[in-house]
Amino acid sequence: MKIKSVITGASVVAISALALAGCGSSPSSSSSSSSKKSSSSSSAKTTKVAKLTAGSKMKAGTYALEEQNYSHGYRTKMSITVNNKGKITKSSYDQVNKNGKSKVDDTSYNKQMKKIAGTNPKTYMPKLNKTLTGSAATGNVGSIDVVTGATESSKTFQNYTQQLVQAAQAGNKSTIKIDNGAKMKDGTYKLNEKNYSHGYKVTFAITVKDNKITKSEYNQVNKNGKSKVDDAAYNKQMKKVAKTNPKTYQPALNKSLVKSSDPTKVDVVTGATESSNTFILYAEQLQNAAQKGDTNTITVDNMIFSE
Repeated sequence: MKIKSVITGASVVAISALALAGCGSSPSSSSSSSSKKSSSSSSAKTTKVAKLTAGSKMKAGTYALEEQNYSHGYRTKMSITVNNKGKITKSSYDQVNKNGKSKVDDTSYNKQMKKIAGTNPKTYMPKLNKTLTGSAATGNVGSIDVVTGATESSKTFQNYTQQLVQAAQAGNKSTIKIDNGAKMKDGTYKLNEKNYSHGYKVTFAITVKDNKITKSEYNQVNKNGKSKVDDAAYNKQMKKVAKTNPKTYQPALNKSLVKSSDPTKVDVVTGATESSNTFILYAEQLQNAAQKGDTNTITVDNMIFSE
């Protein structure tokens, strides 16, 4: 599944003039050459950055995240550095083995992956890191594109970036621990956006039983708690323009997650790409919470960016 972009804020589509406008988720410092290759710092080069219109700016500091378990011999370590203007000046995303060696430096792996997928860690890791010090510098996860041939790593990068951005907004410098690969624990896990975009915000909950997602409740609600599914005029207009609408895509996304119990296997609904990407992004974060058994509601101070 190819996802072109993921949106940090409420992924909704606004009706305007008979058109729909979509709106807007380091390893520790190392002296090794690999850590230098797989990190990116901002330069004097000017990159257009979307203006933040709602949601808290990130606080200055360095924020880190680490996977606890190895998969195929590697685990992810990531960190971002934010300046006093609320912009990411450095991103260090890496995959390291038990000896601390980066996948970037695994010559045989890079050669083989390049042959099969058309890309490799030596190419896609620096590219993803560079995005965070460029168009996504203010925390706009929606500007991060999936690298063709490295979909899984790109989606992991988007998910972890979103969590680091949330930590930076709160100024929480405790290293985020991801119990990747662990079984999900029984319970209900919730996530709510804080800010409304085009009149709506996301509410999301999953119920887990025996390591399976048995119920998914993804919704977009207004200030009165009314679902976008029930906005007849909006649904009619979006159906006309995008060939789908909330009444169709929201149940489809929920059903897909229950069927697979794996956010990465949820297909993007044609015509509702942004909402689909937000669904996947938040589902991954809820999955991480379920792996830890953390039933505290996740509040996302979702960033809204000017279009």
